[in-house]
Amino acid sequence: MGWTRSFALGWLAGLATVGGLALGTIFSGLFDASASTPHMLPVSWALRQTYADYVHRQARNIPPPPRFTRAQVRAGLEDYDANCASCHGGPGVSRAKWVEGLTPTPPYLLDVAHKWTPQELRVIVGGGAKMSAMPAWTFHRTEGQLWDLVAFLEALPRLSATDYLRLRQAAAQTSPGPPPPGQDQTLPRPRPGP
Repeated sequence: MGWTRSFALGWLAGLATVGGLALGTIFSGLFDASASTPHMLPVSWALRQTYADYVHRQARNIPPPPRFTRAQVRAGLEDYDANCASCHGGPGVSRAKWVEGLTPTPPYLLDVAHKWTPQELRVIVGGGAKMSAMPAWTFHRTEGQLWDLVAFLEALPRLSATDYLRLRQAAAQTSPGPPPPGQDQTLPRPRPGP
């Protein structure tokens, strides 16, 4: 009886110490929460692993999409070029210089289709990622527009820099142009309730 009681008290003391250190770090301002320095390796690993596991779990409930069409790829390219390329770059296109100030730095997406399934890409594009500057596009895109972005991401590994630039130019020539000032080009979507 004495051994188990000492063991339990030791565990409680250990948990109280860890909790106290965590609260001390939070409230003391000692944790560097600025975007100018990268996360410590254990924090970076934990965030990446947590996000990957979340994406895998959420994607299980999404049925596979039908085969993507050229029209979807083109629509996704237009959206990607207008809203994603500044952070993620593209074949032959660098990211914007200011992206260096984001932590974590947004990844290049040239081979993203080899790392994630279409359903997982739909979760990522729609839901974004907390504390990463990746927005949840589900609030400003229709379901079809989200799948158009996924269609483009699926095609991205097969695009050379020349192909990408040619498609960008073709899209720019046929695009109706930017919306009038103050008018968003996407469809607003209400935030889901609690």
